Amino acid sequence: QIQGTIFPSPNFNPIMDAQLLGGALQGISCEKDVLIDILTQRCNSQRLMIAEAYRDMYGRDLITDLKENLSHHFKEVMVGLMYPPASYDAHELWHALKGADTEEKCLIDILASRSNMEIFQIKEAYLMQYNNDLQQDIDSETSGHFRDTLMNLAQGTRMEGYADPSTAAQDAMILWEACQQKTGEHKNMLQMILCNKSYQQLWMVFQEFQNISGQDIVDAINECYDGYFQELLVAIVLCVRDKPSYFADRLYNAIHDFGFHNKTVIRILITRSEIDLMNIRQRYKERYGKSLFHDIKHFASGHYESALLAICAGDAEDY
Repeated sequence: QIQGTIFPSPNFNPIMDAQLLGGALQGISCEKDVLIDILTQRCNSQRLMIAEAYRDMYGRDLITDLKENLSHHFKEVMVGLMYPPASYDAHELWHALKGADTEEKCLIDILASRSNMEIFQIKEAYLMQYNNDLQQDIDSETSGHFRDTLMNLAQGTRMEGYADPSTAAQDAMILWEACQQKTGEHKNMLQMILCNKSYQQLWMVFQEFQNISGQDIVDAINECYDGYFQELLVAIVLCVRDKPSYFADRLYNAIHDFGFHNKTVIRILITRSEIDLMNIRQRYKERYGKSLFHDIKHFASGHYESALLAICAGDAEDY
């Protein structure tokens, strides 16, 4: 059972919430605890209704007021919660593509894990927000087989729910050859299969790959390829197998390998909060022995820490 950590608030009153937020933001010192209590305890559609009520009440934009009153990572969390999911993904992709340096890992996280429908909505949001075409921006800001694979994922043309056992061995054979030969043509075949076959089909293909080669597909990809192309292919495989595990790994690396990579932690917590963050927490604990709650507490501080922990929704035994 896939489960998030944020649910619709049962006795929801957008007008009252908007009033409380207005009071918290308009005061002499911003009451950050009030912001956390409200915005992390309402689901995204409720937050959008609060923003509407806020505009009606004060004639101002809630996101603008949050940006003006808050700073640093705490601001990023509170503002991030106010975007609809597709708009938030579009916002993250835009900054990953158009920032001083291309943030390849952000592109990988989003494009390797989203469904066709989500990708379609992201492209629409991207066009509306930035008046740019996402695929054109990927084309101009990335290169090589990494670019080709991202472009393929951004088409959102993966087959859904369809599996054909009779072709699984054939697909596995193509993947196996692609890991041996490593020509441009083989790399194309590899990414075509990983980006376009259904998750159900790929499950069978990976099983057949193991039978043919005596090797797990992730190990084979890691041996044969390198750079962001290799990272992207592995991310696709891991997302097919178990998305919560993929994101648990990403969170662990973001917290431990990079001295707390804030952008990654914030993005994953916000984007998975209503989908599978509870499952991600479980995988994290199983894999690393410490809870996600414990590790965030260890690295973050102040209202930023409180906001992340509220989204993570830990229990007392998670310390």
